[in-house]
Amino acid sequence: MSDLFPSGNQKTSYDAREIEVLEGLEPVRHRPGMYVGGTDERALHHLAAEILDNSMDEAVAGHASWIEIHLEDTNTLSIRDNGRGIPIDPHPKFPNKSALEVILTTLHAGGKFSGKAYQTSGGLHGVGASVVNALSSHLEVEVARDKTLYSQSFARGRPTGQLSFVGKTANRRGTLIRFTPDEDIFGTNCQFKPEMLYRMALSKAYLFAGVEIRWQCARELITDANPVPQQQQLCFPGGLADYLNHSTEDKPLLLSQPFAGRIEIEGQKFEWAITWLTPAEDGFFRSYCNTVPTPLGGTHETGFRQAISRGLRNYGEMVGQKKAAELTAEDILAETAGMLSVFLKDPQFQGQTKDKLVTADAARQTESAVRDRFEIWLSDEPTRANDLLERAIERMEDRKRKRKEKDVARKSATRKLRLPGKLSDCTETNTELTELFLVEGDSAGGSAKSARNRKTQAVLPLRGKILNVASATADKLSQNQELSDLALALGVKGGREFSADRLRYGKIIIMTDADIDGAHIAALLMTYFYREMPELIEKGRLYLAQPPLYRMTQGAVTAYALDDEHRDHLLKKQFTQKTKVDISRFKGLGEMPPAQLKETTMNPDSRRLLQVDLPKRDMDGADDRRNVDKLVNTLMGKKPELRFGYIRDHAYKVIQELDV
Repeated sequence: MSDLFPSGNQKTSYDAREIEVLEGLEPVRHRPGMYVGGTDERALHHLAAEILDNSMDEAVAGHASWIEIHLEDTNTLSIRDNGRGIPIDPHPKFPNKSALEVILTTLHAGGKFSGKAYQTSGGLHGVGASVVNALSSHLEVEVARDKTLYSQSFARGRPTGQLSFVGKTANRRGTLIRFTPDEDIFGTNCQFKPEMLYRMALSKAYLFAGVEIRWQCARELITDANPVPQQQQLCFPGGLADYLNHSTEDKPLLLSQPFAGRIEIEGQKFEWAITWLTPAEDGFFRSYCNTVPTPLGGTHETGFRQAISRGLRNYGEMVGQKKAAELTAEDILAETAGMLSVFLKDPQFQGQTKDKLVTADAARQTESAVRDRFEIWLSDEPTRANDLLERAIERMEDRKRKRKEKDVARKSATRKLRLPGKLSDCTETNTELTELFLVEGDSAGGSAKSARNRKTQAVLPLRGKILNVASATADKLSQNQELSDLALALGVKGGREFSADRLRYGKIIIMTDADIDGAHIAALLMTYFYREMPELIEKGRLYLAQPPLYRMTQGAVTAYALDDEHRDHLLKKQFTQKTKVDISRFKGLGEMPPAQLKETTMNPDSRRLLQVDLPKRDMDGADDRRNVDKLVNTLMGKKPELRFGYIRDHAYKVIQELDV
């Protein structure tokens, strides 16, 4: 029987001689990805984070009050603190080596395993400094202890000399580490980025209010592409609240003040700050453990989300809002900007890069620290709490509506959509040239159809006053036939699925009677577009027609007046006093002859249109946009007491205009 696995001329021996043993820091240089996540730009800056975390641990422990970060050139970074300084006395297990050399040349050597030297720390595995040393072509350490300065140099993880005595220094203490990443590992094009290091320094200063970060960058490294200060002292007593305000300064906010706080429980610290953004703004959430960023989240984030979600649901149930029990964390936290920082004893991370916290108790501890304080914060200001609750319920109803629409779409996937039967469409296919007139009732619709330009103008009659979407539930909105027909005629969907590119008409014109009822219908329609299709307004696609209220005739002279004031003006300026002016009042658009309707309201050459405008949500228009939100909610929202208050506060303006 032949050999199933013929070896041919290949070497088949496999014995002890084939087993490699990597000693010291050789494993780091052979497999850097295991320790710093790779050899790219992110991994390069992870080296800086490891050294900075060690200095931050000194600050958090109360031994250092400042940290200096100096980017000397694109490949050399120095970090210095005024802490206790790395021990330089001989190590008990390695009597021929100083503790400093052991820390920098031996994996898993450090003072943070037992918790005796540091109650909480970011550097936990005892590999950070040694990994940086292994992956640096040159690393220099200076230690000032007991008014004495010592130094030692290393190259690619190996000492280039012994620990040396530099001299006496009366006014210096702490550790300085200056290092240059090895180009053999990271490549010649991988260099420190000033803006990334500056953001790192900024975040550390925000995360621990008791430390001052002294930033310094070489002048030649500052360019338009890297706009960072050359020198700056970073210190923020407000902590995360300051950090959040800085990060959201260009975003429109739903609340004037964030929910922020800090507390220490049994030697562990919890600090947080969260605010709610206006709709359509992109939110974010950043979390940290012992000043180490956790971009993949973890158990502390889970606990915080539970605290906020359960807190708002409990408040809703307390005030009798039955829908609060259906709220999910996504409904409550979808449009938030938040930050969380915890200081835990012996935290457990996923991997050496510490991207995710996996400490099991962190969820319970964080929720316990935040939840009660959030509920108190809500109870202290009911107006603020109710605003958050209403916004969350709106998102919940929007979520349910979308789910229902998906089900409907799935059921009718093979069914061809039809335009509303009452729609009199135009023939022009170029959207930019077309107009859709929304009119009240079949009577006005008949006159408008006769007066229109069939090529470019479409007409959709609506049945009286439409649903007030500002006070309606998602179920009522989805079941309303008038609004469904309107969206179908426009060719779009409402809410977050709206796309202006799918609009079938270039202009949407609200054409109602020039009376109180007509104004009310126009207000309801504008509310619908504002709530469901704000982009349509922002792009300048919504207009109000200006039909006349009066027709005035004197001989061969005919004029149309929009209102009483306009009528009186025309009587003085356009007509003589010799003969009587015949004045007739239009009861509505349905009573107006098509020729007059065309001349006064629909013909682009002679009509008047008012464009509905909205302030932008950028920095310049954020306050105005919030005022619009507030006004719509006051006049059209669910709370009649807000409308009553508005009428009470503004009634004097109307009284002044009355002839009494």
